Amino acid sequence: MAQVVYYVVPHQGQWEIKIDGQHRGPYATQFAAIRTAVDAAHESGKRGDACQVLVQGRDDKFRTEWTYGKDPYPPVG
Repeated sequence: MAQVVYYVVPHQGQWEIKIDGQHRGPYATQFAAIRTAVDAAHESGKRGDACQVLVQGRDDKFRTEWTYGKDPYPPVG
């Protein structure tokens, strides 16, 4: 099972989704970018991938918005 991470990030006053080094968007609102990322992650999850949607805040830190499949937190060990 692959781990796929969708990053929702601000970019030049709008929002983008970064996945596997590629950018998707722009989206006018954070909500629109999150909704698109969650929908894409859900479809990927149905194909067997473990997925996460992470959103970058104003403090540049990421928070988990949505997880599908095996949650990697807390880490084993």
